[in-house]
Amino acid sequence: METVAPTWLWAFFIISVLAALFIDFVVLKKQGAHEVSVKEALNWSIIWVLLSFAFNGLFWWAVYQDHGLQTANTRSMEFLTGYLIEKSLAVDNIFVFLMIFTYFAVPPAFQKRVLMIGIIGAIVLRTVMILVGSWLISEFHWVLYVFGAFLLLTGIKMWWAAGKEPDLESNPALKLLRRVMPVSQQFDQEKFFTLENGKRVATPLFLVIALVGLTDVIFAVDSIPAIFAITTDPFIVLTSNIFAILGLRAMYFLLAAVAAKFHLLSYGLAVILAFIGTKMLLIDVVKIPVLVSLGVVVAILVVTMVVSLKTAPKLPSGAKG
Repeated sequence: METVAPTWLWAFFIISVLAALFIDFVVLKKQGAHEVSVKEALNWSIIWVLLSFAFNGLFWWAVYQDHGLQTANTRSMEFLTGYLIEKSLAVDNIFVFLMIFTYFAVPPAFQKRVLMIGIIGAIVLRTVMILVGSWLISEFHWVLYVFGAFLLLTGIKMWWAAGKEPDLESNPALKLLRRVMPVSQQFDQEKFFTLENGKRVATPLFLVIALVGLTDVIFAVDSIPAIFAITTDPFIVLTSNIFAILGLRAMYFLLAAVAAKFHLLSYGLAVILAFIGTKMLLIDVVKIPVLVSLGVVVAILVVTMVVSLKTAPKLPSGAKG
């Protein structure tokens, strides 16, 4: 697994992520359970994006010092493209989170902690999957074709499923959880387990955490192969992925307020996955430059969002968007 990143940058990245999570947890504990406002979510989203861009700048400088200007420009562009792809695919993840929270009627004040735990689980899971995926690709080049075919089929499946309301009640994971453990009918603050009639039972919040974790697994299987179409450098794959995840909680509360306005976004994400899958299948035939890939992804997102805004369902008179 070859990478252009120096050892000190790996160490800096790990320390930065741990520090960011620690600060987030301290802030979360200090604030306590509370409903996150759109303004707070917007501020945190901007902070996470700026931190990601600052890290990419540091990455560019480190590569420039060791490998020169051309390599630095190419690698930093790969980071930016990978970050944008992961951030885009995370939007679909957020819509599923919104559906889960709505189904279980999770109070807004409790959602923040659930998302924080989900993010930590996603970081651990994706780190393992990325390192394993990088090793497989370095040892077996044909794995790229498997990833490409999988992404193409996933894109097609996502297109057909777009606009349809998921049936959470028929989710097999939810049915299994309810079958193997007793679940209370009420929340008990932010607790995952509580006492009911003298017996220890799970709260609905525990089921929410379990489903959020399952969603992380499903979307990791979709999104991680996508970035390997841009680069096989494990450092770029890992860092762009993690930085996209770190801002997921803030982005959730930001998009949850305007979810209805981007009702066509799933179609755009389906096209992006199909494009990336096709790119991987043609990797030994046609070399699509990173800048072109970035342009295609941005163009698809912009067009989808603009059309979504123009065709968004009108809210009833007096309702807030």
